[in-house]
Amino acid sequence: MFIDSHCHLDAAEFAQDRVQVAQDAFSAGVHTIVVPAVWAQNFADVSALTTQYAFVRHALGIHPLYIEGSKESDLITLEHLLAAQLQSLRPPVAVGEIGLDYFVPDLNRDRQMAFFQAQLKLAKQFDLPVILHVRRAVDDILKCLRQAKVVGGIAHAFNGSQQQAEQFIALGFKLGFGGAMTYSRALHIRALAKNLPLEAIVLETDAPDIPPNWLEKSTRNTPQQLPKVAQILADIRGVEVRQVAEITSKNVQEVLPKIADLYTPPQVLH
Repeated sequence: MFIDSHCHLDAAEFAQDRVQVAQDAFSAGVHTIVVPAVWAQNFADVSALTTQYAFVRHALGIHPLYIEGSKESDLITLEHLLAAQLQSLRPPVAVGEIGLDYFVPDLNRDRQMAFFQAQLKLAKQFDLPVILHVRRAVDDILKCLRQAKVVGGIAHAFNGSQQQAEQFIALGFKLGFGGAMTYSRALHIRALAKNLPLEAIVLETDAPDIPPNWLEKSTRNTPQQLPKVAQILADIRGVEVRQVAEITSKNVQEVLPKIADLYTPPQVLH
């Protein structure tokens, strides 16, 4: 069994064949998919996926790349929705995808920080982990996490230093590895994947983004690719893929405990 800890199954790229994409992933052994929201406009779609697909879990949050199109009132909407859904049978497993992005030019960093800190407060308020976007902003994110003292979470698409990785781990976080690790030239990411404790790693696709090396760059990524990503990690570490599947899945359930609380033998589709 594999868990895709980060997949945007609600994305427009899957509009024409979403059911088949989900079915193919399940058939490949991906028996849980975590779908994080990116802004208020897709809260409803992401939430609906958990009732349409028995093996989908969701997170709610506002992504730093969507801050400019978001309103401060969306934070109130997020708070109310978290409160309501946490009383439901399919509650959100995290606040996410949230964070900071210092890679994309001309993004308002002050506005990013305000939304990020506000959402960390919500995670603390509701005792939820967070799913983090950390591109070129790791040190500032770590500083915010030390102040907010959230319960932990996942640093998605991690590409920081070994020292930064250890700081995340000390704060109760797991580190997400996916398609970028499959490229032989990605020496830094592969070194992290080899040297970090396997108990600190979770697998992800970020589908439809970050396609692995066996897909054309112009081709969308899919959650079906996760077992092959796991095999790459197993090869890098010199272990059996079965061990990678078992430990990384356990890691996701540990850091996103509402998955573990709800976990039952999955069904394919309603």
